[in-house]
Amino acid sequence: MKRLSRSEFLGLGAVLAGAGTAASSGMDLFAQSPTAAVATPTLEADLIVVNARVYTVDAAQPRAEALAVKNGRFAAVGSSADVRNLATSRTRVIDAAGQTITPGFIDTHCHVSGVGELYSVNANVRRVRELQANLKAKADKTPPGQWVEGIMFDDTKLDVVLTKRFLDEVTRDHPLVVNHRGGHTSWFNSKAFEMAGITTDTPDPEHGRFFRDESGDHTGRVAELARNVFNKIGTRETFTPEQQRERGRNGMRYISELLTAAGLTTVHDAGAGRDRVLAYEDAKVNGELRHRAAFLVRGADTFAGFKAAGVYYGFGDEWLRVTGVKFAADGSASERTMRMNTPYVGTTDYGILTMTQQEIDDAVEDAWRHNFRVAIHANGDVTIDMVLKAYERVQKQWPRPDPRNRIEHCSLVNPELLERIKAAGVLPTPFWTYAHYHGEKWKEYGDEKMNWMFAHKSFLEYGIRVPGASDYGPGPFEPLMALQSMVTRKDFNGNVWGPKQRVTLDEALTIATLHGAYASHEEAVKGSITAGKYADFVLLAKDPHDVNPDEIKNIQIVRTVVGGKTVYPKGEAS
Repeated sequence: MKRLSRSEFLGLGAVLAGAGTAASSGMDLFAQSPTAAVATPTLEADLIVVNARVYTVDAAQPRAEALAVKNGRFAAVGSSADVRNLATSRTRVIDAAGQTITPGFIDTHCHVSGVGELYSVNANVRRVRELQANLKAKADKTPPGQWVEGIMFDDTKLDVVLTKRFLDEVTRDHPLVVNHRGGHTSWFNSKAFEMAGITTDTPDPEHGRFFRDESGDHTGRVAELARNVFNKIGTRETFTPEQQRERGRNGMRYISELLTAAGLTTVHDAGAGRDRVLAYEDAKVNGELRHRAAFLVRGADTFAGFKAAGVYYGFGDEWLRVTGVKFAADGSASERTMRMNTPYVGTTDYGILTMTQQEIDDAVEDAWRHNFRVAIHANGDVTIDMVLKAYERVQKQWPRPDPRNRIEHCSLVNPELLERIKAAGVLPTPFWTYAHYHGEKWKEYGDEKMNWMFAHKSFLEYGIRVPGASDYGPGPFEPLMALQSMVTRKDFNGNVWGPKQRVTLDEALTIATLHGAYASHEEAVKGSITAGKYADFVLLAKDPHDVNPDEIKNIQIVRTVVGGKTVYPKGEAS
């Protein structure tokens, strides 16, 4: 590579200190590009990293050795010798010693709170006796009649099939619930059924189900909207507004540390109500928010407040930004309740819808006419078709350029659906860790369906800029596990699910970075290591291209940087 003088290098595209932020007002950022000024020899970098393997995810310069940061943005990307030209005695210099740099990873569907992780009973265990012990420890400190709740349960990873009998052994004095990490099914004890007045003669409500055994008795498992009846019984621990706010802030601080330790620099919160938005604001004001956040607003009251205030898609700044409104129209992939055209293997069960076509149409129209992009949870092919009809309808009646409405999860597709998704400018957000993490569940779908589920390869082939999404807690959020899952489609036991949907590692990196930025109209300011974009990047101990693909998830995250500041490891100087 030709060596350039300092002045020559600066003239090739370094960005001046003080370049404006594209998201300063947050209003209608769809087509904005990073602001740049003519470079001069007076520029000095705040930070440079040299001697690295830099995967930029920028087609104009896919690989580099070094990068420079000024005022929170990439100022230059190139060879180590050239980037060193931007250093002065005040510049922080990091020698990567051959380690790998990628853009910061972007998760476009994640449930970010941290409150449950800090304060609820951990049900993410592998043995029923451990689950019972955790629940009993809470029950022993809880007044009779008050709820005991466990979270992050995974039914297929427990050593037995969980039923209400095991929960009754914990307590008959408290209503007790164990919530699946997928968010669509829960297990209740007999006390909860009795208090709710649910008997074996109680019919399943619309959009929900009480699961029964062969004798017709309730197993304790309840799916979707059938769980609503339990919201009206028992008492729950209460908190003052000040306590509630403090719990929210503590949770956000905690989860933000976990996310950035995994290499995530931007996360789309797929269900932000008023308390969640306040937790983000409190964490940010107190210097405790380490990742950038984009909100999918959820909840009728919260959405009504946003509409009344005239807040709409794109409002915010480079740290907190409104990126749509969220609805849910069917069940879960991991809990086997999503609505499909064909039944689950060996059953007559087609899954559950949670919205009618009319409800979907009305919700989409209301959001669209209030200048919101829409994100609807739709896993099964039946539901995806319903959501597409609603999107096609509003685009025809009230056309808008570059809509980028979203289908959350969009798990089971086919060629006809893919063509319509592309034609409508819709973005799917399929699960990126599911093929690997939830492998024991896929036998209930079968090989044919799995070749059309989490269809990253097919989306790319149809020219759809598919991003990555974890849906945490339902799926792990670790992006390196996601890369491994998308590339190998192997579960923990080495079984391959849907090999036709494997992507290359470079395709997976693009999905996990640049396409994530595209999902919120932010590709001009993030998603690649490009001069002018936010300086969000990750330093890895090993190059994912060099390790066994089955070991990608084990690569160490050495450093996570957001806006040029080191946010992981905690407390390390930038």
